[in-house]
Amino acid sequence: MRVLMQRVREASAVVLNELDGIDPTFDPQYIGPGLVLTVEIEPGDGERELAHMAHRILTAQCFDGPAGRLCACIQDIGGEILSVPQPLAGFERSATGRPRLTSGDGDGEHANIMWIRLNEALRSGGVPVREGRYGSHMRVGMVADGPLNVTLTSD
Repeated sequence: MRVLMQRVREASAVVLNELDGIDPTFDPQYIGPGLVLTVEIEPGDGERELAHMAHRILTAQCFDGPAGRLCACIQDIGGEILSVPQPLAGFERSATGRPRLTSGDGDGEHANIMWIRLNEALRSGGVPVREGRYGSHMRVGMVADGPLNVTLTSD
């Protein structure tokens, strides 16, 4: 599992339809101060990786607090999370030598279930979590705070 964690002042996500317009079947998601998580689930990820990642996200001291800079976690500040799934991706070289983005997500159902369970684990930590939609084209907007971006891996 790999998570890009970005500290934000605010963020939003909408799902787009085939015409690149906003999908009316998805309620736009908005958060105030908190974290945007871009989540990649790997085929071998299980309960151990999920619990470890949820703990790391909830306890990461990436916010300023009364004791100074970078001493508070998301729970301490009463922040929110916007969780966005990202299917596994990589680059391969085409015959022309130009890199091309490819999807390596062989088991989308496993990835979707694990992503949902990660979000539930974060909620059980007392943090409001808003979600994108797995497998959809989304428009994600954010106002970065810092910026502070950290990549967490379950290794």
